[in-house]
Amino acid sequence: MKILDIRTITGPNVYHHRPVLIMSLELESLAEIASTDVSGFSGRLISLLPGLKNHHCSLRHSGGFVERLRNGTYFAHIIEHIAIELSEMSGIGVSYGKSVYGGAVGKYLIITRYRCEEGMKFLLQSAVKLAEKLVFGESFDLDTCIKNTKNIISINELGPSTRAILDAAKKRNIPWRRLNDKSLIQLGYGINRQFIQATTTSMTSDISVDIAKDKNLTKKLLEEASIRVPRGRPAYSLEEAMEIREEIPGFLVVKPIDANHGRGVTVNLSSPEEIQSAFHLARIHSDIVMIEECLKGKDYRILVVGGKMVAASERVPAHVIGDGELCLSELIENENRNPLRGIGHEKPLTKIVLNIETETLLSKSGITLNSIPKKNEYVFLKETANLSTGGIAIDRTSEVHPDIQSMCERAVRIVGLDICGVDLIAEDIRLPMSSQSGGIIEVNAGPGIRMHHHPSFGVVREVGSAIINNLYPNNSNGRIPIIAITGTNGKTTVTRLLSHIIAASGKCVGTTTTDGIYINNIQVAHGDTTGPISARTVLTDPCVEVAVLETARGGIIKRGLGYDWSDVGIFTNLAEDHIGQDGIECLEDILKIKSLVIERVKAGGAVILNADSKEIVGLTLDPRSEMHTKKLTYFTLDANNIVIKKHLANGGHAYFVRDGEIFEAQGKIESSVIHINEIPLTLGGTAYFHAANVMAAIAGAHAINISDDIILKSLTSFSQKLNLGRTNLYKIGRGYLLLDYGHNPDAFQSIGEMGKRWNVDKITGVIAAPGDRADEIIQLLGETSAMAFDKVIIREDVDLRGRDKGIVAEILRQSILARKPQISCEVVLSSEEALRKSIDEMQTDELVIFFYEEIDVIEKIIMELGAIPSEDTSLFVKNLDERSKRGNAWLQYSY
Repeated sequence: MKILDIRTITGPNVYHHRPVLIMSLELESLAEIASTDVSGFSGRLISLLPGLKNHHCSLRHSGGFVERLRNGTYFAHIIEHIAIELSEMSGIGVSYGKSVYGGAVGKYLIITRYRCEEGMKFLLQSAVKLAEKLVFGESFDLDTCIKNTKNIISINELGPSTRAILDAAKKRNIPWRRLNDKSLIQLGYGINRQFIQATTTSMTSDISVDIAKDKNLTKKLLEEASIRVPRGRPAYSLEEAMEIREEIPGFLVVKPIDANHGRGVTVNLSSPEEIQSAFHLARIHSDIVMIEECLKGKDYRILVVGGKMVAASERVPAHVIGDGELCLSELIENENRNPLRGIGHEKPLTKIVLNIETETLLSKSGITLNSIPKKNEYVFLKETANLSTGGIAIDRTSEVHPDIQSMCERAVRIVGLDICGVDLIAEDIRLPMSSQSGGIIEVNAGPGIRMHHHPSFGVVREVGSAIINNLYPNNSNGRIPIIAITGTNGKTTVTRLLSHIIAASGKCVGTTTTDGIYINNIQVAHGDTTGPISARTVLTDPCVEVAVLETARGGIIKRGLGYDWSDVGIFTNLAEDHIGQDGIECLEDILKIKSLVIERVKAGGAVILNADSKEIVGLTLDPRSEMHTKKLTYFTLDANNIVIKKHLANGGHAYFVRDGEIFEAQGKIESSVIHINEIPLTLGGTAYFHAANVMAAIAGAHAINISDDIILKSLTSFSQKLNLGRTNLYKIGRGYLLLDYGHNPDAFQSIGEMGKRWNVDKITGVIAAPGDRADEIIQLLGETSAMAFDKVIIREDVDLRGRDKGIVAEILRQSILARKPQISCEVVLSSEEALRKSIDEMQTDELVIFFYEEIDVIEKIIMELGAIPSEDTSLFVKNLDERSKRGNAWLQYSY
């Protein structure tokens, strides 16, 4: 078997609403082989992975997978279950897996959820290796596989502080995204975006962090503020350290000037030899060494968030308690077996590691690792009380004296940190500092909060929630309004029109469309940007107050959605397009993909559906849409549409067109919004499909509380220059040129019917079909063109999408002539030549409709040919019941 690739989908997707991994696998010689075809395979697999006996599989009962295995199932399915079982054994168990046909014989996609991306990738690869080994009767080193996976998980998992903050964010429904393989996290969207990395946030001052790192500067600032700190100063040499020793009576502390986690810190020193040894240890971590008096008392950590104390802990250095039987080394081993202790920060407590500091401390006490401590005798193994060196914490939050709380909060204000850990030495935290010895020995930027969430004794303090409250006060969820638009045709127009309306309300809009990304009406990226990466670009920009996201099929299939929930989901229409692409075989497949946009509208959000499509209306009955939790609005071009009549009878909300006028209705109450003739986008009311787009946009704007006044003004100011490449009309030569991006039968029919309502003598269609569409769709495009246009020129896209040159054009030509043998139809493969030919041969009052591939190229050519943007309303038939001068009755637009 051969793994082709493993890709990650981080957002909701067509397989699952949570992140998944997709492994593309070529089964090669095992393509048509079932489990029953390999002698002894099933037995070997179950023997190695007995947990498979509990897998339900599609039979939905324990043991279901084993039944499938023994009755014969294929290897893609087997590997899916192996990967799931390995994940369970590795501590990142996932319950979802799926194997699907990958578009070619022997090629499959294996989809699994994941909790640790890199760990699950490794397990997918391991599942393939395991299956191969067992097929050939070879052994597989399962223990090493699990061990390696756990190492990968340990390296890649989030730290405890970040995890605690994220847990609090999730409770508040704040969206988040991991930005790297460390702990850098984006919280919130757009203007509400914040960053965290452990307990450092986007509100943390870089200057304040530098101050906190410089222990001498910090001490100076606090001392100037009349806050008690230990005497001492930095030493740049051993000689200077010895001088400071003479200046300060009593015991000393020697530590690096800018280290953390207790690294290089030695306490309770007095002799020159001890000072010398400690100085050299500190110099390993910093060129400058602090020499300070050693304050007497207990070691406390006060956590201050947003200027207020939120937790306090007493920290106790790493130690063991004797039982009168075991020697010291055995006691340490027992303590390290404590399930709460792990390596580094992986668990609430850290394993105790013996080092030179431990040896020195034990030597001072006359104890060795072979000594047997008395029962209940405390043996301290470290002098510093950091959790990272094996210490424990006792919650003292409720005991802190108000004077001490005030002093610590003031110290943090002076340094300027939003989140700060204050290290305090005091005899008793319940008493005011004025009545005891002690003082603040350090302030720490980015303090660990593990001790507060996992105290060894005392009350758990949810300080992650305090940090989230500081980042997002007033119970904010960090979100901005998100409007997602999907459908076959009209997505770009609705997206642009909605963005135009919302921008008119004074909001900064972030927009993704097929022609680029726009932030506050400024284009920041070019190209088709309708996928999740583009959506995240908008949602990461701190200027954006509202996101309007065109959301197309391709991005959904390949990468899922770029957001978790939207406030508004719009489904413009549904037509046969993309058949033959990405495994899409029918209209139902397209519906299933695009319906994800509706499924991911939040509870209480607005769903806006085209009532003229029975398939789209059917989504309201799909349990995945959870429509009972959402506000449903329909729009229709037919005021007598039975769907909206029933919907309104039940008190629902809808928009419809009656006598050329758009109406809004809620239950029995209806009101006129605007006549479609007044909207430039509808080209004098002849572009019925744009009337549908307008209703979708109005509904979307209303859903986020844009006023009627702003909506109406925006509808009348939305000119064709704001909708580039969509029904753009030009005066050129002896007639008119219309540019449009239509590329499916429905679009060709709609544009053709619109042209038949105009005062033109002849309509020429310059058409093409994407090469990756199924032959049947290309043939339907040809048949539609034959009926829509008087003359057809067939061009070909530059991107042939896997076809040989001329093949698509020939399919179109044959289908056109088969439908209408008498029509003028010729093939001019070059887009530029086809355009020039259509203009050169243009008759008086002829309309050429050019369906383009690249708008920039075509615009340049038509400008050279003297094209002028036209708003000539004399072209448009005001009364849609009239016949055009061509004598053809206009056809009622339908999807």
